[in-house]
Amino acid sequence: MRREMLKDVTRLVVKLGTGVLTDSRKQPDLAQMEQLVAQVAEQQRAGREIVLVTSGAVGAGMGVLGFERRPAGLAELQACAAVGQSRLMTTYEQLFARFDLRVAQVLLTHDDLEHHERHLNARNTLVTLLGHRVVPIINENDAVSFTEIKFGDNDALSALVASLLPADLLVILTTVDGVIENFGKANPRTIPLVDHIGPRLQALAGGTASATAVGGMASKIEAAKIVTRSGIPLVIASGRKKRVLASVLAGAEEGTLFLARPTKLRGRQRWIAFFHHPQGALFVDDGAKQALRDGGKSLLPPGVARCDGDFAAGDVVRVCDLNGTEFARGIAGFSAAQIRARNLHRVEVVHRDNLVVL
Repeated sequence: MRREMLKDVTRLVVKLGTGVLTDSRKQPDLAQMEQLVAQVAEQQRAGREIVLVTSGAVGAGMGVLGFERRPAGLAELQACAAVGQSRLMTTYEQLFARFDLRVAQVLLTHDDLEHHERHLNARNTLVTLLGHRVVPIINENDAVSFTEIKFGDNDALSALVASLLPADLLVILTTVDGVIENFGKANPRTIPLVDHIGPRLQALAGGTASATAVGGMASKIEAAKIVTRSGIPLVIASGRKKRVLASVLAGAEEGTLFLARPTKLRGRQRWIAFFHHPQGALFVDDGAKQALRDGGKSLLPPGVARCDGDFAAGDVVRVCDLNGTEFARGIAGFSAAQIRARNLHRVEVVHRDNLVVL
């Protein structure tokens, strides 16, 4: 099944975590980076387009500035990122040059992908670079990001980049073989296939104890939710294995494969669903939930039981059931104040064309 599913992958996003890029001294691990670059070059020669989402800038900067643990303060994080990013890109440029490949640095902030015109421009830039056989190397613009420096983490960024393009596959390379059942116990097992992300799977995921990294398996599960809903499969595998990319793309049982949802979202739907920080929430009754989720209907005023937040017309909001579970996102047709006033009649609070069921 894996071989059949992955045989037509021509465009993939590969995320390299801090743990697979740096050594015990928190410096770039040149031998490890070289073998990863060699794998990317091999796939380029096979005719595939590859975008790298790289961590490691903060870690590399920490070593230079003498931090033993990831600093908590925003200014220190940004200083580490600014120092480390240039070192990281210099290393990548030198390593890819050995394979006659050119690279391009692309630094993004969440605003770049949330604003619709900049979102489309970012996509066009990446597609153009790929068309010229350049390897885009993407990181968050940590030196200027101000929302605690991250999209969340680079797992989330890689999922958003895969959805932006869109890619045929996202591969997250980390320090473990995939999602591990009984991790740290006598009988650990890599889960080979995930077709549904539920509470049991999320209970297996933890954060990270790394001094340089952010996230852990929990953030990778969140990334999986984004890409699989977009219609893109995800593989989480070990970046320490020498031919892991070739193995994944050959359909071998390597790492954990998350199956894509059968219905792919269109570009605008992906933008609404995943590229915004929602400004509020609409809580709807059971009838409205069924009409939205199963009937493809618009959200009408009588279905809104509660309105949270202070959003304007045109803002993206969460749509939740009465238990508080988010099941959709959409663009509000009216402000929170207008909705709370209960004076809206024969209008759509969220039009079905502006609503995405998650």
